Amino acid sequence: MEQPEWTRLFDIIAKNLKQGDSWRLEFDESLMPNCQTPGWKKCIVSTSARYNCTECGRGWSSNNVRVACHMRLSNSRGVVKVRPFRQNCKICSDAPMEKPSIDSENTKTLLKNLVEKIRIKCYNEYLGKKNRPFKRFDGKMPHEPAHCEACMQGICPKNRSF
Repeated sequence: MEQPEWTRLFDIIAKNLKQGDSWRLEFDESLMPNCQTPGWKKCIVSTSARYNCTECGRGWSSNNVRVACHMRLSNSRGVVKVRPFRQNCKICSDAPMEKPSIDSENTKTLLKNLVEKIRIKCYNEYLGKKNRPFKRFDGKMPHEPAHCEACMQGICPKNRSF
């Protein structure tokens, strides 16, 4: 799922937010999950995705894909900065970190969960615990913290050392 598609879907889903407020979605590769600018709220959302190594062509799936989000509402204008976390190939030495490929269904679920977090954190709405489940892969391979950027940042629940 490419950035323009995320933006298009977010615009549709965010229309349900407070009347008169406008929201936009931005990708920010420099976003640090636990270090937001004052006045910004943070959340981490999860999904499943596929990765492909640009070195050897190997592909793998993960049910532990984390997306860091920082949001701010000011003068009826909202901004959400997002950063999907990457993984690298466990076979190639010095493999680059690869961006996740998230299918359309999981992107919609992720963005609906994000909009609920906006309603809670920016509008102080109480919604209860309603996080929608995402479509998972049937992978049997163990999670590899040494190849997971979210583990390296300390935000992956699969890394027990954090």
